[in-house]
Amino acid sequence: MKVSNRQRKILELLLSRQDDITAEQLGQTIGISSRTVHRELQILDPVLAGYDIALVKKSGSGIKLMGHERSLIVFQEQLRQTDTETYSPDERKVLILCQLLSQDEPIKLFSLASEVQAAIPTVSRDLEELETALTSSGLALVRRRGYGIEITGEEAVRRNFIVKLAEEYIDDFLGALSRKKIWPTTHQLLKLVGHDALLSVERTLWQLDENWVRRLKEADYNRLLVRLSVAFIRIQRGHLIDAPADMSPMLISEESKQKLTALAASLGIKELPDEELAYMQSLLDQAKERDRRSASALLEQYGLGLAERAISLIRQMEEETGTPFHKDRTLLEGLISHLGHALDRLQQGETIRNPLLAQIKSDYESLLDSTIRSASQAWPDIVIPEEEAGYLAMHFGAAIERWKLVPRQVRALLVCTSGIGSSKLLAVRIVKEIPQVELLGHYSWYEASRMPREKYDLIISTVDLPIEPERYIKLSPLLTKDEAERLRSHIRELSFSTEIIDESAPKQDAWERLNLLNRFAMETVMILETFGVYELNREHGSILQQLLEDSLSHMLQKEELQHTNAIATLLVQREQQGSVFIPDTSLAMFHTRSELITRPIISLFRLKEPLMLNDNEQQQASQFLIMLAPAGLNRLALELLSEISAMLLLPEMNQLLSEGKAERIRSFMSRQLEIYMKSKLEWSESS
Repeated sequence: MKVSNRQRKILELLLSRQDDITAEQLGQTIGISSRTVHRELQILDPVLAGYDIALVKKSGSGIKLMGHERSLIVFQEQLRQTDTETYSPDERKVLILCQLLSQDEPIKLFSLASEVQAAIPTVSRDLEELETALTSSGLALVRRRGYGIEITGEEAVRRNFIVKLAEEYIDDFLGALSRKKIWPTTHQLLKLVGHDALLSVERTLWQLDENWVRRLKEADYNRLLVRLSVAFIRIQRGHLIDAPADMSPMLISEESKQKLTALAASLGIKELPDEELAYMQSLLDQAKERDRRSASALLEQYGLGLAERAISLIRQMEEETGTPFHKDRTLLEGLISHLGHALDRLQQGETIRNPLLAQIKSDYESLLDSTIRSASQAWPDIVIPEEEAGYLAMHFGAAIERWKLVPRQVRALLVCTSGIGSSKLLAVRIVKEIPQVELLGHYSWYEASRMPREKYDLIISTVDLPIEPERYIKLSPLLTKDEAERLRSHIRELSFSTEIIDESAPKQDAWERLNLLNRFAMETVMILETFGVYELNREHGSILQQLLEDSLSHMLQKEELQHTNAIATLLVQREQQGSVFIPDTSLAMFHTRSELITRPIISLFRLKEPLMLNDNEQQQASQFLIMLAPAGLNRLALELLSEISAMLLLPEMNQLLSEGKAERIRSFMSRQLEIYMKSKLEWSESS
């Protein structure tokens, strides 16, 4: 029997306990991750089987060795007499790679063997096995007598290999950093990645307040942190990206340069070469693309359920705080976008991290408490951790700030004598105090005076300016409470009537907007043209299934009628999952998506006698809305259906559904969708 030092420690811990121990507890005691524990247990399983000992893993309780007492005694004695390898073959190869990747010069074979505490022939065999992996990754292993051993290849490829190595052997980067005990292999990998840089990059990334970063899945978030950290550590050590001779320079906006420079400054790097700026920007762009693709997939996965959950939370928060959140389109869209990712992470059992939780508790304690209560009432089927509640509270906190101001979004130029100077400090404070102010950039007065008036709404300056007082507001870089209130007051008094028209926008943008407008119109007409209102007699069906089947006979096309029973069953199943009542109304809503449905359709049914849906409901439905959609419905149509679901929060909509004719209801929905369409197109113009 041959075991590594790490495997020995795992076995000794298991042998010393009568009760179960979790992989996490084993990892914390030894200084490794739980994933590494499971990897080692797979190796040890056949070893233990040779002594008639079973490795029993019980879900929820932990791991335990099972066998006759005699077998356990024999194995324990054998373990004491067994020579222990300092590192397992796997660990040894990782350490060899860490040594080679971190060195600037070739390493002699005997020095490498000494570092990993192994014989020279053993290290030679390891190098032969590693050469294949390096070659397939685009790197080369150079081994020459008298010269030494080194890894060569392009810097970008080397960085990618380091990231891949770290991801394979460290499953919890931030958890590893906080561990009191760190296994030597993990320690060397963290040095290679830059454990100090990792934390600095994360702090700065959050200070930049990029919403898409918060939406990233845990794996994508960790990958971005590690890739940025590896890049900055390599730059600090003098290893820079070389630009290919045939490659044209990547165009990077001034705003992006400022953000990347801020990231670099957090690690003491004063300046980034253009090649490194382009490389860093590509890392951010790739992460954003993963977020975008993930968002589309989540909308497909959860569909109208996201809007339903967001609306129920908004309703609960309105009752808690008295703020009319349902009027805030930005809040609803933000929650729908956030919840898709959050639900995905929670269902997969991922750990929710929130570096801003302490600050949220300090600044918004009451709002956080309200959010926790509202979430538990709105979503009784989900356990929301405090970290996730903190994110939700941030959405509502921003909505409250927006509600204090009219208009909602203000475009501002920030001016000081140098163009940056003291305005940088002021910018940070404005973003924190009044998040609805969109700072277009830092300008000198010379630059600001030449900016077209329609491009901004007001000028914020740290110095006196030679223009009319009503056109700008002067503030100190510290932005005192009085000044913050003065700024809010100034914004309230503004009258905005000019829309931004970007003359420099490429013609293809206008074409894309026109195309989007056409798609919006076509999808809206398709959804609303079949809208109908029907009176139902309870005699046609006292049981919900029968009532829904009768309702569907009014909605479905001829080729769909054969599936009436199956579609009604899907609607009943949805009702059984939770309340379908719209709060404070006698309206119920049933919806489903299925391959049996060929087109989106909405219909309203009014009952002559109220219907009690189930024994647990205290309310009775006097009318219900049915919303049907194909399983493969496109994203734009899904957005429109979500928007119609959101309208059910509006008192005007509920009144129309109770009393209005089909034409009036359709007209109201058309107007609301037109407003939504315009806001969507305005967003496209500014993006």
